[in-house]
Amino acid sequence: MLGERVIAHLDMDAFYVSVELQRRPELRGRPVIVAGTGPRSVVTTASYEARRFGVGSAMPSSRARRLCPDAVFLAPDFAHYRTVSAEVMAILRRHVETVEVIGLDEAYLDLSGLPAPKAGMRRILTEITARTGLGASVGIGPNKLIAKVASDAEKPRGFVVLTREQAAARFARAPCRLIPGIGAKTAERLAQIGLHTVGELAVASPQALAGSFSARSAGQLQALARFEHEAEVSPQRKVVSESRSRTFDADLSDPDDLRKALDELAARLCRDLAARGRSGRTIGISVRLSDFSNHSRARTLAVAVSAPEQILPVTRGLLDGFLLSHPGRTVRLLGVRVAGLQATEEADQLTLAV
Repeated sequence: MLGERVIAHLDMDAFYVSVELQRRPELRGRPVIVAGTGPRSVVTTASYEARRFGVGSAMPSSRARRLCPDAVFLAPDFAHYRTVSAEVMAILRRHVETVEVIGLDEAYLDLSGLPAPKAGMRRILTEITARTGLGASVGIGPNKLIAKVASDAEKPRGFVVLTREQAAARFARAPCRLIPGIGAKTAERLAQIGLHTVGELAVASPQALAGSFSARSAGQLQALARFEHEAEVSPQRKVVSESRSRTFDADLSDPDDLRKALDELAARLCRDLAARGRSGRTIGISVRLSDFSNHSRARTLAVAVSAPEQILPVTRGLLDGFLLSHPGRTVRLLGVRVAGLQATEEADQLTLAV
């Protein structure tokens, strides 16, 4: 029994490719890759036939072509994907009151209190397939962490239900990176102290972790490894930042070219913020050099801003400071970010109150 709290995680299977196959059914069964067309584009997603060749999301398209030369490459159509996603999420909300949308292709659902949560989720899957032709994988558990890991366990079209104890036993030998929230660097630090699997981390002594992690961080990591998680499913997912970035077809080194590119990104972000009625206090830039090293710079202002005349001087200053400290370096990617977002109307009221 799962207990009083029942959470589901629904993850659409190879969403972008699956949507494309609805429009191009003649491609079914073939390796299909959705990716940009530029020389430095990356894979958005790949069909399961392409994944058998080692193709994965975020992989450079050039490498994907080498791994799977017979694949069909399609340019992404995000406007259409958003339309299909909205249809899927509308189905979820018709059946379940509390739905937390994570992206175009996944969501958490709070099934607590439903008389037959598993049967209810199967009915939802049946309706999604009937209306859109798409498949999805579902994980169900007593918290969001277990639901998420369970939904990934048997893709595609998996349906996995686990208690906390069952999750701990099933994934004890899995690498620590299986757990959302444990990234590559943290996993590397854990491996350095001999903790390679979820089960090893769960039962490790506090002394084993003390030299590499603070007591608080160690406690959080071990709670995750024990599949303990208290976060609620929230229908209002708060957006705390927005960013825009560009990977250049050829590396840039001329400061004027870099300033122009950054201005264009910042202006586009400002337009989008204005359209959404949002402002933010923290302005940042991100720079990826030709050696793939990543750098960031940020500045926090006294008040939230969104207008180009407020943001562009900050981003230009951050870029100029970076270029002074890294003279002559060539840049592969530039990005701009506004964080600490709030409604512009709320920001204006705070400004007037100061």
